[in-house]
Order: sequence, then structure tokens, then C-alpha cells
Amino acid sequence: MKKLSERTAGFTDSVIRRMTRVSNQYGAINLSQGFPDFDPPGEITDRLKEVAGEGPHQYALTWGAQNFREALSEKQEHFYGMKVDPDKEIVITCGSTEAMMAAMMSVCNPGDKVVIFSPFYENYGADTILSGAEPVYVPLKPPAFGFDGDELENAVKQPGVKALILCNPSNPCGKVFTDEELNTIAELAIKYDIYVITDEVYEHIVYKPHVHRCIAMLPGMRERTIICNSLSKTYSITGWRLGFVMASPEIIDRVKKVHDFLTVGAAAPLMEAAVTGLRFGDSYYEGLREHYTHMRDLFTGGLENIGLQFTRPQGAYYVLVDISGFGYDSDLEFCEDLARKVGVGAVPGSSFFKEPENRYIRFHFAKQDATLNKALDRLSDIRSKMMR
Repeated sequence: MKKLSERTAGFTDSVIRRMTRVSNQYGAINLSQGFPDFDPPGEITDRLKEVAGEGPHQYALTWGAQNFREALSEKQEHFYGMKVDPDKEIVITCGSTEAMMAAMMSVCNPGDKVVIFSPFYENYGADTILSGAEPVYVPLKPPAFGFDGDELENAVKQPGVKALILCNPSNPCGKVFTDEELNTIAELAIKYDIYVITDEVYEHIVYKPHVHRCIAMLPGMRERTIICNSLSKTYSITGWRLGFVMASPEIIDRVKKVHDFLTVGAAAPLMEAAVTGLRFGDSYYEGLREHYTHMRDLFTGGLENIGLQFTRPQGAYYVLVDISGFGYDSDLEFCEDLARKVGVGAVPGSSFFKEPENRYIRFHFAKQDATLNKALDRLSDIRSKMMR
């Protein structure tokens, strides 16, 4: 038999999803894969019940239902003052995972390079390789996870760099990029004529006093920013797989074609039901922030009482915990033992870092109070069970 694809030969399975399977194997509380254990807003699920009877049940337009795109356009203008043409500047995708892949394939040629901040969501490197491009990593330096402007410029100005991926707020470190940092990125993008592909799925999960800024609104950035986003985190519907790409008409015209051949279209009945959420008032988003702030404070407060060292997230719903004092050489082995011995699932931090980094594990806290308290109770004797 002929050899399989060399491009994908170095791929492993998703470590995040693997740790869910490990958690299930040992009956551990799954704080690894980032999905909530509470229901979506009732207004959305009530609408889904109606849609189940009345439809639509057939293909929507390839680039998304008209009312869904219009609702997204209205929401974007409301929160960011950004006018987006629902017909020419939006494509609805099967989750932000496909949004990112469609954006990358629309931008990159074989041999191009893509700059990625490290730590990073594990799909970015794979997406770059699948697009035929080469990833170039720039470190975000713990514990504040800031970047060095000179290091970023040295990466961006390399021959062949086509784009930079910006996850803001960031998975896994919970960083919210400052105005100064966004301005630096924008200046370099313009100076070296590159695209900025953003992942903004945690835009509404940001903790005071931090604020999410959309880099596309900075001078000169609208035409070179490709926004990838989804409804998964904002409305607790990770299984619905509703994402989208926003960009200039020229870029979206290409993304539409790539998307058409990737997945044809997102699920028509789910788009119809989710329009309800897109038209929620400001009180929903204020309540969402308060809800996640409570969960962050509950969980990190518990970690602090146990005596574990961690980085306090500014956004998203993840926390990196420092395990360097436990005597493990492998954070993967630590996470496997944590699930087996303590009964709590986590993700090894090394799966997010390009640098040789084994001192962190990632927990997520998008869980009910009872779930988080149970996890904290199990973690309370972590040293007696895990110390080497």
C-alpha cells in the first residue's frame, strides 16, 4: 500500500478530548474538555421545541440562514459599533472549528507561514499544517502571559508570513489582550501586510475590570481581520456547532466557497432556534458575566484554600495550575494519575505550549456549584495522593 498523507503523519488525537475519555474511564469529574454541565437558556431550547415541529428541516443557504446572519450583524454593531453586511461579510459555519479551518484555507498557500502565540488552543497548529502552511510560534510569557514586541516583530517579518492567529480572550491561559498589545499587533500586521485571524469565542466571558476589544475596529484593521467565532460558549450550546466568519466581502467570497466544499452548511433548525439568543438584551450578557465571575471566584478561591498555585484568568473559563512542586516529569502522566487517584480530570499544559513546558495543567470551571465543590473536595487531599 502507498504511504498515507505526510502532512498529517505527525498528528496525534486531541489531548483535550482524550482527557475526557480518561475522566470517563476512572469516573473522574471532567474539568478537562470545556463544556458546561448546565442547560442553555430556556428561551432557546423552547424555541427549538417549536422548530422541531414547524421546521425548517432542509438545507439552509450555504452561507447561513438570512435571519441568523441579520441577527449576528445587529449584535456585532450593538456591542462593537461595527457595521457588518449580513449578505456580503458573514458566513455561518459548523462551529468555530470549521470557521477557523475555512479562514485558514482561504488565506494560506502551501509554503506560507502563520504566527501563533504560545500557549495556544491545540487546533491552531493542526489547522496551519492542514492548510499547507508552517506555524511560527511566539511565546506568551508566564505568569502574566505578555509578549515581547521585538520577538513578535521578528516572527511576523519572516519571509512568507501570511497571517497571525489571535485568540482573545485566550484559551488556555485566560488572558485578555490589552489595548496596547492589540495596537502593537495591528501596527505590525499593517507594516508587514498580514492577515489577523481572530478566535473570539469567549468575547462575553470577561472579568472586570478587563474588557474585550475587537481588533477589527482598530484603524486599518477591518480589511485584514478575519473574525472567527461561535455561539457555543455564550449560550452554552457547544453541541449545536454554530459558528461564523466575519470579514470583508473579498475574503468572505472566498470563505463561502471553501465552506461550501467543507460542510455545505450549518444545521437549519438549530440556526432558527438560536436566533432567539442572538436577540437577547444586554441583561443576558451582564448576567452571563456575573455567572462566570461567580464560578471563577468559587473555583479559584477553593484552589487558593488548598494551597495550589495558579494564574488568575482575566477571561474565558480556564485556569492554569502550577504542578511543578509535585515531582512529576510528565504533566500528561500527572493528569492521568489525577483522574485515577484523585478523581478529577484536567488537561496537561504541554498540549498548549510549543516550548518544553510541563509545569501546568488546565482546569475549566464552566460547571454547577455542586460540581465545582465536589471537585474541590476531591482536590483537597491532592498532596497525599499525588506527591512524589
